[in-house]
Amino acid sequence: MIDTLQPIIKCSVGITAHNEEANISEIIDAVITQRLHQVQITEIIIVASGCTDRTVEIIESYMTHEPRLKLFIQERREGKTSAINIFLKHAQENICVLESGDTIPHEDAIENMVRMFNDPAVGMTGAHKVPVNTPEHIIGLLSHLRLKMEHQLCLEIPRLGELIAFRKLFDEIPPDVAMDEAFVEALVIKRGLQVRYAPDAVVFNMGPETLGDFVKQRRRNHAGHLHLRAKYGYEVSSMGSPRLAKLALEEIWGALQLIWVLGVLAALEGYSRLLGWWDYKIHKKTHVVWDIAWTTKEVKRPINVQGINITSPHSPSKRVE
Repeated sequence: MIDTLQPIIKCSVGITAHNEEANISEIIDAVITQRLHQVQITEIIIVASGCTDRTVEIIESYMTHEPRLKLFIQERREGKTSAINIFLKHAQENICVLESGDTIPHEDAIENMVRMFNDPAVGMTGAHKVPVNTPEHIIGLLSHLRLKMEHQLCLEIPRLGELIAFRKLFDEIPPDVAMDEAFVEALVIKRGLQVRYAPDAVVFNMGPETLGDFVKQRRRNHAGHLHLRAKYGYEVSSMGSPRLAKLALEEIWGALQLIWVLGVLAALEGYSRLLGWWDYKIHKKTHVVWDIAWTTKEVKRPINVQGINITSPHSPSKRVE
């Protein structure tokens, strides 16, 4: 339902892409089909940098039927900051949304980020990053764990990336800045505006799948943050934060508790199986008429299971916060 009491906020969406033929159709489809109520996307600007695959060809195929789509091509790859500056040069709206070409926004991600600018104190917002890796091996599990901890940190101290929105308070980012999102944070805070996290604005991304890629990504990020701190005097919340250390300790404690619980479960299961063997082998008892476990007899319908509201068909629906 459209909130007629709030004005429509117009925004420009920028996508930076380098050899993204595997994902560019997905992200364009996701942006042009966003569910919008208080927000309007007036233009979608894609900067294709040094692409040698079919990225540009795929984008051009969308431009024939999507008038909001604009393409700018860099013949050679000059870094993400250079591509962002092309976006900033051509963006028409005061609110800019910036997304990497290797991510996919959820259907209401842009709405949930941009509508926060109804508050004039807000200068920047960021999405909730969710990995699409299956945590079936150690690197995929590490990607999930890292973003889980980052989400918990952002709920207290925003540290934004992958998909951000900001007021167009500047015309360009210095070319030596590698961590663009962190630099935007610094500029916004310097202007006396707030940086806010939008946990209900989900953006899906693929974490590293190999040890080499995991180290490569974390290495370049940390080097970029060190440069930002040394030259521009801005330190992101994840650098040297005691809260981050506390979150890590909480995860370790949780893992130790899980190990202990699994040990108790294994011991009880073993003990129960031993008793079952004794009943069947020694006493020849099959439990056709079983000894009732009375605490299992009162079944209460849950009202919330993993964020899904479940209510009785005979009772009024209630929202669970």
